[in-house]
Amino acid sequence: MSDSTMVRDIGAAVGYRPEHTLPLRAEWGRQAARRRTQLALGAMVLLPLIVLAAFQFGNDDDGDGGRRSEFSSLADLATAGGVNFAVFTVLVSSTFLLVVVVALFFGDPIASEASWGSLRYLLAAPVPRSRLLLAKVLVALGYTVLAMVLLVGTALLIGTLRYGWEPLASTVAADISAGEGLLRLLGIVSYLLVTLSVVAALAVLLSVSTDAPLGAVGGAVVLVIVSSILDQIEALGGLRDLLPTHYNSAWLGLLSTPAQTDDIVKGAVSAIVYVTVFLSAAWWRFLRKDVVS
Repeated sequence: MSDSTMVRDIGAAVGYRPEHTLPLRAEWGRQAARRRTQLALGAMVLLPLIVLAAFQFGNDDDGDGGRRSEFSSLADLATAGGVNFAVFTVLVSSTFLLVVVVALFFGDPIASEASWGSLRYLLAAPVPRSRLLLAKVLVALGYTVLAMVLLVGTALLIGTLRYGWEPLASTVAADISAGEGLLRLLGIVSYLLVTLSVVAALAVLLSVSTDAPLGAVGGAVVLVIVSSILDQIEALGGLRDLLPTHYNSAWLGLLSTPAQTDDIVKGAVSAIVYVTVFLSAAWWRFLRKDVVS
């Protein structure tokens, strides 16, 4: 049987190749043209500049007592060198800004297409559902990595220019050489990407479950905040270990000497489990969702 006969038998046009539909570069360009992508990436560059300006124009008034002294100690470490400044910038952005950006990149694409009515036309192209969802996820992952590179790269650049290339200082260990400190910073960024993958997978699940982009993005952010709040309730005991955000701060162990990686391993395993569950549920949901009626 010829290839053309086989294509006709399955009801597809001659020359149709599912793997050639919706190329990644096309999806990358579509997302790059969106205002929310441009604003999110711009925020990654702007935040280190804002932090630097805060240090430059802030005062040393100790009017707030102990709380002010605690902030002052963190500020002293942040201004001890370029690597320290980058680590501090990652710290202040990891609790909220990065969560919002990741939820935006992963939660908005499918829900937006559905709300605009364009999702049904993409699937009628025809683009296989699995390929469409995979393309959206891979492009969102690419923009997440780009956002992290912009954030850390900008912080490291302006921090080094302003405070010099100095050893990584820590309140719990001796100074770490700048070269090793840079490796520690890369480890911190890598671990953050792993923990943020839970937010990403949750956002994808919500995105294929609703036609409201704000619901998908906001829902992922709210659930992460709720998990973080529950993690502070000591009465929950060992149940806190099961929360997806319980090990989010484990990267602080990389600032000690020697580096403490036990919680990092636990956090990575926890993230992999949650990502597997959320993405599996998202794929199952999307393959069965009615988007053409």
